[in-house]
Amino acid sequence: MVSAIIHEVAHGWVALRCGDTTARDAGRLTLDPRAHLDGFGSVALPLIMAIVGGPVFAFAKPVPYNPNRLAHPRRDELLVALAGPASNLLQALAGTALVALAWDWGVPAVSSGAMAPVAFSWVLRILTTYVSVNLVLCFFNLIPLPPLDGSKAVLFFLMGEARRKYYELQQYAMVLLIVALYVLPTFLGVDPLGAYLDATAGSLFGLLMGLVG
Repeated sequence: MVSAIIHEVAHGWVALRCGDTTARDAGRLTLDPRAHLDGFGSVALPLIMAIVGGPVFAFAKPVPYNPNRLAHPRRDELLVALAGPASNLLQALAGTALVALAWDWGVPAVSSGAMAPVAFSWVLRILTTYVSVNLVLCFFNLIPLPPLDGSKAVLFFLMGEARRKYYELQQYAMVLLIVALYVLPTFLGVDPLGAYLDATAGSLFGLLMGLVG
């Protein structure tokens, strides 16, 4: 949820830089969790998914913005959309740097007895999970399916009838996500979303951890 909150603040901050004060006026340019957590998406949904089994994801309340108040609406809407995934990528890189620092400091500390191996293991586990979660958030949100951020990137290249058709797809977005997350893997043994995240977030995670090691 820390990563998701920063993701949403990034949307609002870029919108503000592009001329739209909606997020700022709504009090959403803050890291205070109370301004961002959603009772269903941040708590109930991930608990239900964990109980049912399978993929677990959560979301914070989307930051509001008004595209009509952007200085250059078509371009700036794309920048606002990509700000969220970009913030997760930056968090993953920052987390990787912390993993490297923890490794350089922790290995000698464990060897000298100044730090318990179990404590060192938990520090690494927390930091590597932070990196992994941010990479998954980055690439998951880049999926070109409304209302995910990737859909705004697609809209940037669509005009006229094609753009209208793509807007119509929004009403089926949640159904398509449920099918990709649960129906295909459970009943058909096909997991396109998992394969995509393995090829993107998983591969980049392996590369970053390889650089640390």
